[in-house]
Amino acid sequence: MFKKLFFTALFGVFAVSLFAQKENFKLGVRVGVSTTDIEADDLLITNADAMENLRLGIAEANYGYHLGLFAQMRKKHFFVQPEVLFNSNSVDFKVTDLSSPESSPQILREKYQYLDVPLMLGLKFGALRLQGGPVGHVFLNSSSELIDVAGYEEKFDEFTYGWQAGIGIDFWQFVIDVKYEGNFQNFGNHIVIDGQNYEFDQSPSRFVATLGIDF
Repeated sequence: MFKKLFFTALFGVFAVSLFAQKENFKLGVRVGVSTTDIEADDLLITNADAMENLRLGIAEANYGYHLGLFAQMRKKHFFVQPEVLFNSNSVDFKVTDLSSPESSPQILREKYQYLDVPLMLGLKFGALRLQGGPVGHVFLNSSSELIDVAGYEEKFDEFTYGWQAGIGIDFWQFVIDVKYEGNFQNFGNHIVIDGQNYEFDQSPSRFVATLGIDF
């Protein structure tokens, strides 16, 4: 339901943009990078006998990249800026086998691809924009070295959502944005081991920097 409503609203914004006056409307491509911040406690994984046999922690959240399309409609100082972006990122997990104290921890990488759909609303003063709004994440694909962990499965939500806020600068044909993003779901809620769901005790946040070029 949330996904249908979100894309219906986004389609409406783009449809209206087709009739916008050129001097108050931009349409273009954009590319950027993001850095994710997750400082969560480790997960303790228990076996069938309720004994702790694995410790799963976050070793590092790597830089991600995104690319896609944006539109920007302006009415005096108010603007609306929808975006559709392919987003790819990865996280390195530290896996420790507690049943074998002499074994060394493993670093295993998991990669994610999402379709991100931010809808920024804000005020524009000259070249400067102040903005904020919702962002939807449509799950596309993943690959994980955690599959080497016995009993590991993935159960991703098809659609998750959060919010973004930040500043932007427009000059000539360039549209630059720096935003902070928060999410409403805890990180790792896709992790299933031996049929039991796990998730970390914090939601992920990230800084997003994007450069767009107006057609």
